[in-house]
Amino acid sequence: MRIAILGSGGVGGYFGGRLAETGADVTFIARGAHLAALRERGLRIDSPQGNHQVARVQATDDPTTIGPVDIVFFTVKLYDTESAVQLLPPLIGPGTLVVPFQNGVDSVEVLTRAVGRAHVAGGTAYVAAVIAEPGLIRHSAMGSIIFGPLDGERLPLLDRLLEACRHAGFGVTLSDHIMADIWAKFVRLTVFSGMTALTRCPIGPLRDDPDLLAMMRAALVESIAVARAKGVPLPEKAFDDIDKAMGTLPSNARSSMLEDLERGRRLELPWLSGTIVRIGQEVGVDTPVHRFIATALKPHVNGTRTNNT
Repeated sequence: MRIAILGSGGVGGYFGGRLAETGADVTFIARGAHLAALRERGLRIDSPQGNHQVARVQATDDPTTIGPVDIVFFTVKLYDTESAVQLLPPLIGPGTLVVPFQNGVDSVEVLTRAVGRAHVAGGTAYVAAVIAEPGLIRHSAMGSIIFGPLDGERLPLLDRLLEACRHAGFGVTLSDHIMADIWAKFVRLTVFSGMTALTRCPIGPLRDDPDLLAMMRAALVESIAVARAKGVPLPEKAFDDIDKAMGTLPSNARSSMLEDLERGRRLELPWLSGTIVRIGQEVGVDTPVHRFIATALKPHVNGTRTNNT
C-alpha cells in the first residue's frame, strides 16, 4: 500500500513518521526548510511516549514525481485546503482514497468537490504535535486517528490501512459513523484551541482556575448545542465524556493554534470558533463565548510572518 502525506506538519509528520518507521511505503509532501531537513536528515519525533527516528524518508514538493497512490493523508492546515487540493490530481488513481485529518468539519465536502465522492473517506485525528524545528516533530499528547467510509459501506482499502496503523503502534479506529466522529472531535477542539490560544496557556491553568474552567465548559455547551441543532447525532453523554477527556490531558498540553499564535503563523480560528459562531447563527443557537474568542483573536488570524514549513 502506497501512502502520500499531503501536509507534513504536526499531524501528517507524526502519523506518517510512525507508519514510515515500520517500513510502510510513505512519501511526504512538504516545502521549504522542513522539506530540506527531511531529505537531508530524515524525520525525528520527540514524544513523552518514546522518541522515534526515520533516518531516510521519501519527501518531495512535487506530487507528479510520486504518481497515483492508494491513500492520501490530507493533513494541511485549514487555511491551505483550497490550494492543497490543486496538488491532488497526480496522486489519484482508480482506487485512491483521500482521507482528511484536519480540524474543521468542511473538509469532506471540499475534497468531494475536488476529486469526487468515490475518492474520499472521512477522518479525524486526536494528537497534539507540532514542527519544533525543520525535520523534528514534537508530540506532547494523545495520538490516535479515526477514519471510515462516508456511506457506511466497508471498504477493503480502509481495512488495509487499519492494519498498517495498528502495526505502527498508534491508536486507530475504523468507524461506521465517521461524520459523527468528525463533529465529536470538532466540538472538543473548538474549546481546547480557542481557550488555550485566547489565554496563551496550556490546558492545566485553565482547569485549575474556577473562572476559566467555567468559561471553558460554557464554550463546550455552545459547541454541543450547535452540533445538535445541525442534526449531528452526538451521544447524550457528550458533555460529560468530553469534559472528562479534557481533564485527563497532560497539564502542559497545548493546542496547535496556540503554537501558531506564539510563532506568528496564521490561525485556523475562522474554521474553529469562527465556524461555531457562523453555524450557530444559521441554526439559531447563540454562542457568546465562541464569539468572544473569535473576536479577541481576530487581529492575529493572518499571523505576522510567512510559514515556509
